[in-house]
Amino acid sequence: MSTFRYRVSDLTIPLDKDTPAQLKKAVCTALRVKEEQILSVKLAKRSVDARKKNDVRLNTTAEVVLKKALREPLPKGTSKYTPNPYTVALHPRPLRQPLVVGCGPAGLFAALVLAMAGQCPLLIDRGRAVADREADVRKFWQTGVLDTQSNVQFGAGGAGAFSDGKLNTGIKDPRIRFVLEEFVRCGAPEQILTDAKPHVGTDRLHLTIHNLIEKIRHLGGKVCFETTLTHIDTTGGKVNAVTLTHNGIDRVIHPESVILAVGHSARDTFAHLYDQGIRMEAKPFSVGARIEHHQSMIDRAQYGTFAGHRALGAADYKLAVHTPDGRGVYTFCMCPGGTVVAAASEEGMVCTNGMSEFARDKENANAAVLVGISPADFGSDHPLAGMVLQRKLERAAYLAGGGDYKAPAQLVGDFLQNRPSVNFGKVTPSYTRGVTPADLTQCLPESVTAAMRAGLVQMDRALKGFADPEAVLTGVEARSSSPVRMLRGETGQSVTVQRLYPCGEGAGYAGGITSAAVDGIRCAEFVLKNTNI
Repeated sequence: MSTFRYRVSDLTIPLDKDTPAQLKKAVCTALRVKEEQILSVKLAKRSVDARKKNDVRLNTTAEVVLKKALREPLPKGTSKYTPNPYTVALHPRPLRQPLVVGCGPAGLFAALVLAMAGQCPLLIDRGRAVADREADVRKFWQTGVLDTQSNVQFGAGGAGAFSDGKLNTGIKDPRIRFVLEEFVRCGAPEQILTDAKPHVGTDRLHLTIHNLIEKIRHLGGKVCFETTLTHIDTTGGKVNAVTLTHNGIDRVIHPESVILAVGHSARDTFAHLYDQGIRMEAKPFSVGARIEHHQSMIDRAQYGTFAGHRALGAADYKLAVHTPDGRGVYTFCMCPGGTVVAAASEEGMVCTNGMSEFARDKENANAAVLVGISPADFGSDHPLAGMVLQRKLERAAYLAGGGDYKAPAQLVGDFLQNRPSVNFGKVTPSYTRGVTPADLTQCLPESVTAAMRAGLVQMDRALKGFADPEAVLTGVEARSSSPVRMLRGETGQSVTVQRLYPCGEGAGYAGGITSAAVDGIRCAEFVLKNTNI
């Protein structure tokens, strides 16, 4: 029997009627068909429409299978739909153990695709496996004892493993669905397949990462933790050999290709690669601080009288403005019901990040308030100048916080009035190592703090209460993205070294969990395609 598939968007569902029956009814109305003509209805996407605070609704998209074709022209918001799942074919010849460096989303999905293609990739990370890494991070938060090799930045899952686990992305790519489906198969909540702003949560993400690693192993890959890339022999403009160091012992291997998915914080690796002649350039990134409000205030501002409705959960936000001098100021990595975390990976430096568990049920909401900076702000034209600036700001934050990895924090009211804070009010800072009332001008450039002040005032017009004088700013946040880009050509390889594939966020080609995973898949495809090089 012939069937006909359609995708129907802009279906409005009341909050209290979020049921399959109501979705089917909405489809019938939109397509002007009777229920008997429908073979199946599947929810494809769900988002919250909160433009009217007195009438918050769900906006949904459905995939529908009909017995008969619809007449042309199709109803508004309706299009023909053909499933096109991403598949990985077995590769015709075995590669000499391709090496993947870095166990973040880019490295994980690069290794997964290589393994699915019948290869036996070696995936390494300087950090530790999920459970051990989590213990290292908790120890640091509780005692201030930092493991510089296993922390919020390094280890299984990469920096995203201690975040909100956001999976929404601004890129459009058919590989995204594959990434989400693999996450679900490995233990992530199924609703990430339909939520417009999917998130896994730190607690659920750790299990997902563990299962993904076990899948790579089951398919023939090898995964080694506490193993660092310490040298690449690039004689003749190609990868000849690689030195890996584990527990102080060096081992030389000869992989056919190397995928560099080292993440945005592998500063020693950046320096080594630069010395090895890997062409890279300084790239723009952003710096600022984490802002915290009561989650209940954000809920009221976004949902009005519907705040707290069981169908909505904790509200989020995304704000972006431009200051009169042209600086871009925006919120990043907003964590509803979350915590500001100590994310340092080098001794004597303070770096913040945000984290939420799947339930998003903590008292505060937090997000980074960031100002875009460019290489013109770095004070040098060296490709690693942005990395040097990051270290300078994080060291200043450590000193402003008084040491022991405490962070400097300031009330928004004091920040706007350019005066140091001496105490806090209704919002209790959640930063995991504790905070010191301070003046953020001690650790952020004047151009950045001036832009943040202007930006906070503008953002308050879009989200009432955002510039609440008793909200808290905790600094600094300087690792929203990599400060370098490793240049690669049309074949995915470094422009200076063949068989070397710069990949993911650390190489400057992604900006979050999903886009990094997609770039990892793309690099694995490059490796499989370029095997004759």
